[in-house]
Amino acid sequence: MYPHLLSGGMKQRIVITMVVALKPLLIVADEPTTALDPTVQASVLKLFEDICREMKISIILISHNISVIAKVCDYIYVMYAGKIVEKGLKEEIFTDPKHPYTW
Repeated sequence: MYPHLLSGGMKQRIVITMVVALKPLLIVADEPTTALDPTVQASVLKLFEDICREMKISIILISHNISVIAKVCDYIYVMYAGKIVEKGLKEEIFTDPKHPYTW
């Protein structure tokens, strides 16, 4: 199959697989689900969850999509105007936000 024939979700999963094959201690994923339809987003997020659980690889996930963050992340840093304005466990951030931007 030629790369230009692959869907966005398939390309994303291939890149993630290539990275995991290198056995890193940390993966930085910048907007990994942008421009993917909801079904493919769910599949990519499940892949990240499996990687974290089974391979013990940490992932820094950068996203503007709060539902992605809520599904995958355990610990959250909230940035506003280029600065970290809040950080904490997912449960703390979602149930008791401290910064107005987080509300």
